[in-house]
Amino acid sequence: MKYRMNGGDLWPFPEIERLRSQINQILDEDSGVCSTGLFDRSASPRLDVVETDDAILVACDLPGVAADDIELDVVNNVLTIRGEKRPRNGVDENYKNYRRETWYGSFQRTISLPESIDADNVSAELTNGVLSIHIAKREEHKPKRIGIKVK
Repeated sequence: MKYRMNGGDLWPFPEIERLRSQINQILDEDSGVCSTGLFDRSASPRLDVVETDDAILVACDLPGVAADDIELDVVNNVLTIRGEKRPRNGVDENYKNYRRETWYGSFQRTISLPESIDADNVSAELTNGVLSIHIAKREEHKPKRIGIKVK
């Protein structure tokens, strides 16, 4: 049964369904990258952070991004990776996308780091589309092994 008032449709379900669909698109975890930094953008590269006895290791997936288009900063124990992924050569903006699962544009990831890092001892390299960042720990924060003498 539908209700009409002044020729308009008062049945709310089509509008509710449209709204539900839009909210699901926004909240769909598979549609974008989960970013946890305050200034991270919705289209951001995925990354892994691992802690060893000697360092913090960060691996960031950046396929198709040139090393010249990436900036790294470590300030106040916060690592910031920012850059831009440009469209591939031969892709024209006037083309109609048949299917698009990759993203283009600027990106930024921010990661809080532990107090134990040595911000003056950071190295990074880009190999096969993976940015590997090595952030050393300060000596006083590295575990000390104590030998045991046997008598």
